[in-house]
Amino acid sequence: MKNFNGQVLFLDRADINTDELIPARYLTEITKEALKPYLLEDLKFKGFDPEKDISGKSIIITRSNFGCGSSREHAPWALEVNGINLLIAESYARIFRQNMFNCGMMAVELPAGEIDRLFAEFSDKPTIIETDFANNRFIIKADGKESEISFSISGFDRALVEAGGWVDYADKNY
Repeated sequence: MKNFNGQVLFLDRADINTDELIPARYLTEITKEALKPYLLEDLKFKGFDPEKDISGKSIIITRSNFGCGSSREHAPWALEVNGINLLIAESYARIFRQNMFNCGMMAVELPAGEIDRLFAEFSDKPTIIETDFANNRFIIKADGKESEISFSISGFDRALVEAGGWVDYADKNY
């Protein structure tokens, strides 16, 4: 099972698409590692600099409809090769969300009000999340403040995460 703990990158924008996650011009690369330097290269919004902001982060908290656009596994791969295995958002494009779980990663949905609260309380501070996978909760920590949030994922998605992704799940079950 992958690591779902670490520093948070807050991306305060809805509708971040797969071309912004990994630009199409890099889809000819034949290894995940080759995608690494291009993650979020084309994402443009005030205050975000991919060269400075991604390093050391392993979790993204963002807004709604994350991963919209083309249905390609390259987007989760680019996140994974950069050590980002957990996304927390209001909602995801359906295929992107399933590609995350198929790769053994998590794309957790929380209500808009909870996402708003996380941005209000934590986005301007260095923030760490610890994932208690067994008890379906996140422990968010920043500047001596701590908050717990419950989450849920389906039993099948949980099985994919525990197995390390679809291929390993299939090897064990079929």
